[in-house]
Amino acid sequence: MAALVAVMIMVSVGTFRWESFHELKTHPASSSVVMVATVAVVVATHNLALGVLTGVLLSGIFFAWEVSQQTHVHLVRDDGHVCAYTVSGQLFFASTSAFREAFDYATVPPVVRIDLTGAHLWDTSAVGALDAVVLKFRRLGAEVEVVGSNAATAGLIARLGRPHSPG
Repeated sequence: MAALVAVMIMVSVGTFRWESFHELKTHPASSSVVMVATVAVVVATHNLALGVLTGVLLSGIFFAWEVSQQTHVHLVRDDGHVCAYTVSGQLFFASTSAFREAFDYATVPPVVRIDLTGAHLWDTSAVGALDAVVLKFRRLGAEVEVVGSNAATAGLIARLGRPHSPG
């Protein structure tokens, strides 16, 4: 048993890249946090599986945050009668707040067009955010058109969304 422990210690010391500590400053902050947290959990718990789980969860959180920051809503035309917005990026639970806040509700024209050609909706919260925007504009007296959704997004809206009829 002692020989097995000695071999495991030598393998871990030999395979660990000690220079990675010096590279913490040059790597992206999220990668450094994942690495330090993974090592800290493994050392504290002596359980590699918990360390890997910690690293995977943190990586997923950082990835979701990064993707959510790449969702954009642009006002492309406002001629007083039609206000057209284009949406680009991935719309899911982490990007819905910014999506809802990106629209201008102060001056509402008779027609609001939301173009989803460059966007993809992924979950219930994304459909709920789109519904909230549509319903808010309708309450303010605008006719709202949602155009350009891909097949997957259209199917999700059809299954989970409120009916987008004028009433």
